[in-house]
Amino acid sequence: MDTDLKCNRLTCRKALTDKAVVVSSHIFCVECANELFNAARLCPACEASLTEPSVVCSLHPTNDYKTSVLSGLAPSIILEICSRAISFWQYQIYQESSFQQAVVRNLNDKNAQSQKQLDSVVREANGEISLLNSKIAELERDLELERRKVRELQESSRDRDREYQKLKAIYVLQSHCVASDNVFISRRRTTR
Repeated sequence: MDTDLKCNRLTCRKALTDKAVVVSSHIFCVECANELFNAARLCPACEASLTEPSVVCSLHPTNDYKTSVLSGLAPSIILEICSRAISFWQYQIYQESSFQQAVVRNLNDKNAQSQKQLDSVVREANGEISLLNSKIAELERDLELERRKVRELQESSRDRDREYQKLKAIYVLQSHCVASDNVFISRRRTTR
């Protein structure tokens, strides 16, 4: 078959390639079996009491082994063995399918939760962006008002500067007039 058997211990799940330990309808890698079956006589996959001994089997038996195991057996026993082997494989495939469905459900749940968190973060970020855009618009309005005030002050300052220059010119002209009047008066006094 194209499907590899996997250790039925959920924390292991490694592909079985050479030897495995079969207990009732479950199969384990040799390492997990040594660890688990020394501690208790319970199947770690279904927690059933182990009444039959565990069987270490080769997953790639030689042709001689295959021939010697079935030789001399009645066809009905051979068919029963084949039927049990196919049932074992069906159960393992069903177990693998159930495990993969559970993994998919778990991943879908995590994905949905992540999507909710992402949506929440995006909503919060959009709210903050909207708030910041409002603040930017308000600051731009304030900036434009300040620019307008600066332009008005500059224009007012130029108008005052022009008035000042006019007054200064008038003052200079009057001071020249007063000075020339004083010179004229003082000359008139000295000539008299």
